[in-house]
Amino acid sequence: MIELFIARKYSRAKHKLSFIGLLSIISTLGITIGVAALVIVLSVFNGFGSIVTKILVSFDPHVKVILVDKATPAKIAEIQNAIKTIPGIESYNPILEGKTLFINNKTYDVVNFKGIDISTSPTSWNVSSKIISGKSDLSQNKIVIGLALALKLGIRAGDTIAVTSAYNIEKTITSLTLPQTRKLIVSGLFESNNRDYDAGFAFSSLETAQQLFGINQKISGIEIRLQDFQVSEKIKTILESKIGKDVTAIQTWYDLHKQLYNVMLIERWAAYIILCLIIAVATFNIFASLTMTVIEKKRDIGILRSLGVKQESIHKIFMFSGLMIGIAGTVAGLAIGLLVCYLQVQYKFYPLDPMKYIIDALPIQVRFSDVLVISLMAIFLSFVAAYFPAKRAAKTIIIDSIKYE
Repeated sequence: MIELFIARKYSRAKHKLSFIGLLSIISTLGITIGVAALVIVLSVFNGFGSIVTKILVSFDPHVKVILVDKATPAKIAEIQNAIKTIPGIESYNPILEGKTLFINNKTYDVVNFKGIDISTSPTSWNVSSKIISGKSDLSQNKIVIGLALALKLGIRAGDTIAVTSAYNIEKTITSLTLPQTRKLIVSGLFESNNRDYDAGFAFSSLETAQQLFGINQKISGIEIRLQDFQVSEKIKTILESKIGKDVTAIQTWYDLHKQLYNVMLIERWAAYIILCLIIAVATFNIFASLTMTVIEKKRDIGILRSLGVKQESIHKIFMFSGLMIGIAGTVAGLAIGLLVCYLQVQYKFYPLDPMKYIIDALPIQVRFSDVLVISLMAIFLSFVAAYFPAKRAAKTIIIDSIKYE
């Protein structure tokens, strides 16, 4: 192809580096740095996002069915029967949760108390795998609490703690009596690598929670765990079609922490846009260098046109020149970015203090979709930068370009 041959000739370095050649080198380096930075930064965001999701999903339900007050026992039984018929569901547990006040000597704290019916799926309870002291015993009047909460209250596995609920406090106010508390035995301590959970959650049996909240034979929701949590939205849609929305509100693991994921998404987009400015500046240099090349090669363009080369071919020559710079920079940037990511994964040359963080090195996760989007974006910007100088070159008038030669 004659257009590509000429474009390569124009792009080839000369023995004496001209200002136009220097602009082309700067353009290539700019695109290389921008693409490499984007690959590395987005991979780091992916790594942190995966760790956050792993921590939350290992503790939270994949899908949560929240029941309203008007949900009757018959309706609850119907919902559980519907859950059993849906493929992809690994287990489910009816729950009852609410706010409680934990008191130990003169120390107290407000805690989210969750009673779990593990009789439906005894081996799937998400806290049982995170016990670090004691055992996950959820029998009558026994609880499991987080390590941070235990340190704050000054208790350990095997100790007894006084617990009262909002129901008991309300009953105390109306009857003008002292608040009634229940003595519960701390059977175990868990650590989830999430301070909010470790400092603010306690777990017990469903029967204990019902007695504590003064609610008999009722639950507040059903927690569902899936074989693949990535299909939670699909399961949510199926549940909504089967059980309706009149007595339930269904949330996925993403919905439970939507604000956190939205913040992470905003940060990701902010980094993407800022780093794209590096590539935008580099492509502006492509525009400048090609514009100067068109002026410098005006005589060559006139000679080509007089030899019968069409305007379309002239346009392609300079388009190829700009795209070659963009593609070269993109390929080099991808190679550098992927190499840095590989070295970090294999050798962890950017370590983190495991005493302060739950990981020992900066996390990296390369996604093909990110690499594809970055590549297409860089090439597209190069295409736009080359389009207008190429269009100007194609409109060169033959007589004006060679009449003084």
